Amino acid sequence: MLRFVLRRLLETIPVMFLIVTATFFMVRFVPGGPFLGEKSLPPEVQRNLEAHYGLDQPLWHQYAAYLAGLCPKRLHPHRLFADTDRDGRWDFDLKAAFGIDFGPSLKYANRTVNEIIAGALPCSLELGAWSLLVALVLGIPLGVVAAVRRNTWIDYLSSGISLCGICVPTFILGPLFVLVFAVWLQRFNASGWDEPLDRVLPSLTLGLVYAAAVARLTRGGMLEVLGQDFIRTARAKGASEPRIVLRHALRGGLLPVISYLGPAAAGILTGSFVIERIFQIPGLGREFVTSAFNRDYTLVVGTVVLYAGAIVFFNLAVDVVQIWLIPKLRFED
Repeated sequence: MLRFVLRRLLETIPVMFLIVTATFFMVRFVPGGPFLGEKSLPPEVQRNLEAHYGLDQPLWHQYAAYLAGLCPKRLHPHRLFADTDRDGRWDFDLKAAFGIDFGPSLKYANRTVNEIIAGALPCSLELGAWSLLVALVLGIPLGVVAAVRRNTWIDYLSSGISLCGICVPTFILGPLFVLVFAVWLQRFNASGWDEPLDRVLPSLTLGLVYAAAVARLTRGGMLEVLGQDFIRTARAKGASEPRIVLRHALRGGLLPVISYLGPAAAGILTGSFVIERIFQIPGLGREFVTSAFNRDYTLVVGTVVLYAGAIVFFNLAVDVVQIWLIPKLRFED
């Protein structure tokens, strides 16, 4: 297992290098700049700003300096999350844990990209965790019941709900939830991330879409397992139906769902861009969209690198769980 994990980590190094390189040069080639606005700056001020941030250097020199900042310089994973905020919130500190420095923000004066990420990422992680929990809690039981009651009204109802969840996008579902539960019923706030109830509507909006996919994958996986010989043998030996489903069929039936969790977690992170804009959540997705409009080069590249690293981590975690459930996959890899 350790050899498998190390090999996967080594395979991600060239992938991350290509992502950083492509993002770095793409944002530089986009027309405009971080210091251009409705009111143009005097030429001497423009030159001083570019010199302060190193933008007057050749592009290859800027690229080499940025890569040097991304190279890990220490290894203290226990310092990745530290309670250093005055309000008691947990900081996400890549510089303290690994020595990774994304550089200063070009639009926010006296703030670094690491500080912006540390302030915004906890909200995005919490939103993603609650949304993933909604997807699993709703999707898995719905798929299991549909598979056990195959070709009944329960199966048809489950399939219909799943199809609606897949077809309705989040940018339509979110405003509908706001209209019904915040405006008409006045049970929740229309925006914000201050109270515990503020988590409900965004998590449901983002989680229901993936709950539909989880339900369909669970149904398909369970139907395949329930038709195998060892299930018929268990029934012939007199095992009860709940025991057959929960102990024998569920472990194999959830393999498609486990394989889907990596892309689902990545989709939830990137899908939070829309949700954070709809519900005005101070997360990293909103910062990423704002940085793209502001041509904040360092913040754009920093958020892209962080999202790419999160996707790699989720996919690796899913592979490890799959091998733990079915050890023979280790030899087939």
